[in-house]
Amino acid sequence: MTISPTAQNDIPPGICIGRTVDIRRAQDHVPYRDALAEMDRRSRAIAAGEARELLWLLEHPSVYTAGTSAAAGELLDPRFEVIEAGRGGRYTYHGPGQRIGYAMLDLTKRGRDVRCFVHALEGWVIDTLRDFGVKSWRTEGRIGIWTHDIDGREAKIGAIGVRVRRWITMHGLSVNLDPDLSHFAGIVPCGIAEFGVTSLARLGVPVSAREWDDALLSRAAAFLDSLPENPNP
Repeated sequence: MTISPTAQNDIPPGICIGRTVDIRRAQDHVPYRDALAEMDRRSRAIAAGEARELLWLLEHPSVYTAGTSAAAGELLDPRFEVIEAGRGGRYTYHGPGQRIGYAMLDLTKRGRDVRCFVHALEGWVIDTLRDFGVKSWRTEGRIGIWTHDIDGREAKIGAIGVRVRRWITMHGLSVNLDPDLSHFAGIVPCGIAEFGVTSLARLGVPVSAREWDDALLSRAAAFLDSLPENPNP
């Protein structure tokens, strides 16, 4: 099996994730509205059988995004543009230094199990963080990927937010490499006020976007393999 390349790719050698999945790795920041439009276009094309599935790695200029459960009181200081995301979840921040992974996959071929898909996304992030020596975990009742901050308290290092339309997934995951953590103070991140937000840089683990992408993509095949196959798509 070989990678199906697309424009903007910069894929390390030796990664094979199947003939049906394209990889796109953006070097420049992609405006959030542009990403929404592209996800909408691509997901419709996948559903129509006119395009392959896509894993898209990128960063956004600073923006607050509102999920379908966002509460107005959790927007504390709208210092950046606030955009309705259409995904599940509440408010979150995206910006430089935070790496995004958008997954547009066809669940009619991958088990039609949204809970399993979200669990697999979480596992993909947790396993990749472990490659950099950072232990992280899921926590019951709290969305996201958690680790111990420098003060020993739990803090969020990654977020998960998805939308599924006609069994095609959109949105995906984000991981804080080295964003300006003060920007999270404008919202209650994911509606969870009692815990903070951290990053790999704050934990003393400097990781570039290229290094993160390489590590994440090296585990892409395992991520896809963890999704159940549907013998009758």
